[in-house]
Amino acid sequence: MQPYVESFAPGSGRRRPRADALSDARRLNLNGMWAFRLSPTAEGTGDAFLADDFDDSPWDRVAVPGHWVLQHVTPPGEQAPRSLRGTADGPLYTNTALPIPLDPPRVPTENPTGDYRLVFTVPEDWHGDGVLRFQGVDSCAKVWLNGAELGWSTGSRLPFEFDAPVRAGANVLAVRVHRWSSGTYLEDQDMWWLPGIFRDVELLARPTAAIDDHFVHADYDAATGTGTLRVDTDVPATVEIPELGVCMPAGETATVPVEPWSAESPRLYRGVLRSAGETVELAVGFRRVEIRDGVLLANGRRIFLAGVNRHEHDQDTGRTLDVATMREDILLMKRANLNAVRTSHYPPHPEFLRLCDELGMWVVEECDLETHGFIYDGWARNPPALPEWRAALEDRVRRMVERDKNRPSVLLWSMANESWTGETFGVLERLIRDRDPSRPILYERDPSYRNSDFYSLMYPSLEALELIARREEPRPERVTDEEDARRRSLPFLLVEYAHAMGNGPGSLADYDRILRGSERCCGAFVWEWIDHGFRSVDLAGAEFTMHGADVDYSPNGGRFCLDGLLFSDRTPSPGLAELAKVLEPVRVSISDRVTVRNRYDFLTTGHLAFRWTLEDDGVEVASGALDVPLVLPGETVEVPLPAGPREAAGETWLTVQAMLAADASWASAGHVVAWGQGLLNGPFDGLRDRSTPVADPVEATMPLTASVLRLGPAVFDARNGRLTEFAGIPLDGPELDVYRAPTENDRGQGGRNDLASVWKAVGLDRMLHRTDQVAVENDGTLVVRGRTGTAAHNHGLRSVFRWTAVADSAVRLDVDVDFEGAWTDTPFRQRDIVVPRLGLRFRLPGDYANAEWFGRGPGESYVDSQAAARVGRFRTSIDGLQTPYPVPQENGNHLDTRWLRLTGAGLPELRVDGAPTFAFTVRRWTSEELERARKPHDLVDSGAVWLNVDAAQQGIGSASCGPALPDGYRIPRERTSWSVLLQA
Repeated sequence: MQPYVESFAPGSGRRRPRADALSDARRLNLNGMWAFRLSPTAEGTGDAFLADDFDDSPWDRVAVPGHWVLQHVTPPGEQAPRSLRGTADGPLYTNTALPIPLDPPRVPTENPTGDYRLVFTVPEDWHGDGVLRFQGVDSCAKVWLNGAELGWSTGSRLPFEFDAPVRAGANVLAVRVHRWSSGTYLEDQDMWWLPGIFRDVELLARPTAAIDDHFVHADYDAATGTGTLRVDTDVPATVEIPELGVCMPAGETATVPVEPWSAESPRLYRGVLRSAGETVELAVGFRRVEIRDGVLLANGRRIFLAGVNRHEHDQDTGRTLDVATMREDILLMKRANLNAVRTSHYPPHPEFLRLCDELGMWVVEECDLETHGFIYDGWARNPPALPEWRAALEDRVRRMVERDKNRPSVLLWSMANESWTGETFGVLERLIRDRDPSRPILYERDPSYRNSDFYSLMYPSLEALELIARREEPRPERVTDEEDARRRSLPFLLVEYAHAMGNGPGSLADYDRILRGSERCCGAFVWEWIDHGFRSVDLAGAEFTMHGADVDYSPNGGRFCLDGLLFSDRTPSPGLAELAKVLEPVRVSISDRVTVRNRYDFLTTGHLAFRWTLEDDGVEVASGALDVPLVLPGETVEVPLPAGPREAAGETWLTVQAMLAADASWASAGHVVAWGQGLLNGPFDGLRDRSTPVADPVEATMPLTASVLRLGPAVFDARNGRLTEFAGIPLDGPELDVYRAPTENDRGQGGRNDLASVWKAVGLDRMLHRTDQVAVENDGTLVVRGRTGTAAHNHGLRSVFRWTAVADSAVRLDVDVDFEGAWTDTPFRQRDIVVPRLGLRFRLPGDYANAEWFGRGPGESYVDSQAAARVGRFRTSIDGLQTPYPVPQENGNHLDTRWLRLTGAGLPELRVDGAPTFAFTVRRWTSEELERARKPHDLVDSGAVWLNVDAAQQGIGSASCGPALPDGYRIPRERTSWSVLLQA
């Protein structure tokens, strides 16, 4: 075993860290295909591969940057390369547990090690030596150039450099990368373990009098509108910003009128820093960040961080991302009304921050430091508490700050994530403040917050957040009076909330309401941006998204890596649409007037155009431009309703959109930034259909046979009261349905808030139905009385279905349901049993293919996640109603439906109306089949269409990593009545 792998030291032989910069100095990109050989231990292949004449032709070829576990390589003892995905030698996913024994700084002898080798050519006109830069290597690397050892380094997601004495012509670069090292103990960050040289490798020429490092200080005074610029360098140089008329020696100061930089208006002043040997590009953004009276300010104004947490991930290449993908991510964020990103839990590729500067995103930059695995040892030997680890922790913080100190987008520094406490955090705080006093510091996990400028938590309940917003939160344990008083004076930053795992998250609008309503709350970051799944193929050739549980290795974080607002292929989930609506920077509301509230921090509404649309029962009848005066940030205006027809026979809905008036760097003109909707007249009264007048009830006939009963266009089984045919359409049902295929949030986390287990324990997934009575009353009403319950328990539901024929083409069903038995004070973990659904399920012919409805859409909606769903008329295929979550679960619900039409080849149109409104799902498989499926391709057409018409379905929540579903989004166990009209 080579001792450096298990050293507490962060590395050796490296150059001091410095600012990331672009310059005119020569640069040789060393990315490409490298020779590679995988070995089972840290000894690698030995030392022979260092020699100039070593024959690496039998070796594999892998892409750099890249992770060897995501490429085809030859495992030790085998003859041919193959993919390691899905094996214990491939990608491994853990959440909190370390995948190696907790025995720092030692690691197992079984330590997969990759030897990389590249022969590259240095041009004859290359002057002088160079600098060899690695932007990221996981988890530990030793480097040789032309057989001479340069040094080694840990800190996977941070750059390191070596002086590189290259020679003209061929040079041999050899790198040994270890999967496990002492650095592994500092990188337990809820992510896949992906070893390799995964970021760029470059050779940089360093001319005489080159600028080795520089520090841009660009302050902004909101009172005077001036910026103060000073650029410090290590060699004599000149600062030139032509647009500002600045040409001065480095180290001097200029104060000039400027436009400040912000995420909303990312104003950059471009220039150069010129020395005798090198010219460095400058992109200067003037801004001032401060905390005043417990409020976070930028450029003199309170700001609100509408944020998202972002791991670097690609479904094919892992943490290796190209610039085009980074740009597209930021464009998607801005189009979703996000203005901030937390780089959880490590500094990103430097190009990502350059794009944030250019496009406008506030950045909470987090250090590559998390020691979460020590929780399994009661936090004994936690590195921040031990002096032997101090140099390694300081090294990581210093490399982060030095690399990105000139980025105007970086709002504040986060020292670490989930690393409990230790005296080293005080050392890290002083290091940052001494080097960069212009930015605040965050650390969330220490309950004293002695080293943080923010009070911060993860996943509080709405009730807890209300208290925090009023500075009335309970006192944390193990803090002094002085510490608690200081903490209570700090601004609050919600670094993680709304866990976006599977269908969800819910309650986004509730969180936004509380956060925006308190000056103490300066923002929040949804967990997280993208699912960490890998594109994979099973033995039958079916493509699927691989998650942690698809790897036979323990410990294993399972599906917990699939928790993003984007699916792994970067398709936006319904959760992103909901978040975009909730975070709108302009809030439009409609009653007897149109109210426009500007929620931007800095921008007026001058860049927006407003347009209105009037619809009658979802059909557009008029539209036009809305004249809205300029609204300053934080202010509100009201304008009259637009002129338009008001005498519509149906519901008249007015929708007002705020859209970009001209192209922006992140979206084209016409992009909808915000919208609001209001009902002007014709409130829905239920079962209203102008095309089919409601006629007098039609009496039920006597049974046609001993087992068949006809009621208008409907035929029933007289023995159990089930509908078997309607207007010539063969169907079956309805049956009372109280179950749904559990979402990830229904399953809670670690046994907490596990509603799905309770539902199964008490049999909600196996309800049995009994018919007690089928009778025809004197007025022709068919009455079916019954009970729905489960084996082994006495809780159940009594139901009364009353069927009435209406005209020749319709029947009306009035449903009355009540609960009975022991639904409360059960021996299960939740005190009460709460049903996830209360509705009716029908089996329809499989030839139905399309759906049209008037209600909320076009995407799915739930009681706690419906802001993005407007009221209108929508049409799509039944298959298009499904959301393909990578782990199949409840999806595709639509609230507030007035009517639904289903059509298919050779079948009469089937229309369903409800009173009051209803929720519906339509699928080609049952909820039971949906729950049994492990991958989307497990869902196969059952040959039927299954229609749920629900009075209610419970909310989604975010209990997969968060609080329990609020009571207000659960279905109350009370007598419930609703009506359904079937028409053909």
